[in-house]
Amino acid sequence: MTIDPDFLDELDRFEASLNQQTSAIKKGEQESPSVGEGLTFSDYRRYSPGDDTRLIDWRLYARTEEFFIKQFEEERNLTVHVLLDASASMDFGEGDQHKFEFGAKLGLGYAYLTAEEHNDFRFSLFRERSERIDTGKSTRGEVLALVDRLNETTPEGEADFESALSTYAASIRTRSLVVVVTDCIGDLDGLETGLASLARNEVVLIQVLSPDELDPEAGGDTIFEDLESDLTRRTYFGGRLAQEYRTRVDEFVDDVADRAQDLRLTHALVATDEDFFDAFSTVWIG
Repeated sequence: MTIDPDFLDELDRFEASLNQQTSAIKKGEQESPSVGEGLTFSDYRRYSPGDDTRLIDWRLYARTEEFFIKQFEEERNLTVHVLLDASASMDFGEGDQHKFEFGAKLGLGYAYLTAEEHNDFRFSLFRERSERIDTGKSTRGEVLALVDRLNETTPEGEADFESALSTYAASIRTRSLVVVVTDCIGDLDGLETGLASLARNEVVLIQVLSPDELDPEAGGDTIFEDLESDLTRRTYFGGRLAQEYRTRVDEFVDDVADRAQDLRLTHALVATDEDFFDAFSTVWIG
């Protein structure tokens, strides 16, 4: 991989607020709807027997001769989980249009802006199972270290969506934002099951595809290769076959989008020939 970390500096143009509610116990900059003893004043309400008397506003009592309780919004820390598909099908495309590299940059963008907001991120690769590759520091330095680790990663093997995502979901302890970056090539029933296991969180499914997959420029006598199985097929690509291919790709993308909609997840299709920052702006939750 050839990810240049300089692209991170340009992400500062995006507002860093995620505005996601979470039930994490650590205090940070995200607000939750629960009211308790916290950092941000919310409102007053009349005292009721059993309320904590330490929360009575005695200055207000001196003016009104009535007991009022101060209410606060608990400020809690948001955890963002990035799951990046590192299977062989992601090893496609040239230069800046390489699927794994483009997808990795999208995931790094989330990690970088999360760290800038002093929230926590977790960054994992997945194939048959997930592998966490961050060290838990959630800092800018950690994001730069992730760039190095990703540049050393070679996409390989097959993705087992159901196993990898379901197992990871079991490790999430608090309501979080989960960003899944993948081409979705594989068992879509397994993908749906894996995504369903994550659906108690806010989930963004980013489907990354190459323009050569969406609308191949190949024509005539062509050899097609399955990157995950190494199977090849030689055929004449053109006319009716080319149209049938494009129709099936459209149906594939629509199928993924429909499954995400049924699960009430956010789905975004990103083509790797898009300007990166334009693509990031379409997937960033702000």
